[in-house]
This record gives sequence, structure tokens and C-alpha cells, in this order.
Amino acid sequence: MAKNMQPITKRCKALGISPAEMGYAKKNTNRNPGGQMRKKKSEYGIQLNEKQKVKFIYGILEKQFHSYYETAAAAPGKTGDNLLITVERRLDNVVYRLGFAMTRRQARQLVSHAHFTVNGKKVNIPSYLVKAGDVIEVAESSRSSEVFKRLVGQDAPMFLLPPWLEREKNTLKGTVTRLPVREEIDTPVEEHLIVELYSK
Repeated sequence: MAKNMQPITKRCKALGISPAEMGYAKKNTNRNPGGQMRKKKSEYGIQLNEKQKVKFIYGILEKQFHSYYETAAAAPGKTGDNLLITVERRLDNVVYRLGFAMTRRQARQLVSHAHFTVNGKKVNIPSYLVKAGDVIEVAESSRSSEVFKRLVGQDAPMFLLPPWLEREKNTLKGTVTRLPVREEIDTPVEEHLIVELYSK
């Protein structure tokens, strides 16, 4: 499977997003701190940048992203909203949002290694799209792992859940209570620019 192995901070700086958006709250870069600003971007460049942001934040490659866009365009409602709601429903993103992983990259790896079940069945596909009512749980065989043991008990880290997800306190189980709406997705992107890019 193809991967984007580009350094996080370098890519974040190029796209104009905070490393915290990727789950790397303490990452920083001192490279070229007072660097020269590049010349003003063209309209196409600005639109392309927004598309690259979404692909980078969610770890999606071009072919799959285009497929998401086609599905979003065919569905009722705003294409841009549909697109972001679709990528937000990815299992690796939901695992990250539930606090089971520190970053989406880690979540993608954990899902790929079959550490999670959806409605009681093991799922190892990071791009699996969850539905309202789905129950995501750490597999029984994985609960003794240090990665998950730290998430329960008195010293368990605090995390803020989006309103469309629920996680039972001190458990390794979460529920998709409903699908998200655009206002609940905090990804710093202007999705209408992506629609404009594909509409050309």
C-alpha cells in the first residue's frame, strides 16, 4: 500500500496548517524560520492547496480521494459538505476521534493490524466508512497491549469527543450515535475551493 512518508512538520508548513491538527501538539520546526515568502499563488494553486490539505490530514491518496469526490457529487446536498462528512466517517479517523490513537497515522496502523472490531466483527480496512449506530471496540485479544491499557484507569488521558460520537467512560468502546454535520468538523479547509477545482 502506498504511503506518504514526507516529514509532518515540513508538509504542514507547506500547506499552512498546524501540526496539532495532525495530533502532533509539540512538533515544531526551526528550519528557515524567517524564510522568504513565495510569490502569490494563482487561483488554481489556492484550490489545489485546499485539496492537498484534506488528503494530507486524513492520509488519503489521489485515486481514493477522487472516488470520494465522485460519490459526494452524486449525493444530495452540498458536494463540499458531503466530501468532508465522507472522509470524517473513515474508520481510522473515528478511532482517532474516539481517543484510541494519538494521531491518524497511528490509528491507520492500528486498524490495519486488526486491533478493532465494528459491531463485533474485526475490520482491518482504515478506509471503512462507519454508519450511524456502529459500535467500535478494541478487540479482546488486543486489550492487554500497552497502547490500550493506558487509555483506561485513573491515569487515562482526557479527550474531547465530537458530538456525533460517544465513548463509555473507562472502556475501550465507542459508538457512532449519528453521522456528523459540516459544522462539527473542525478540519481547517475551505471545501468549496475543492469543488471549484473539480468543476473546471
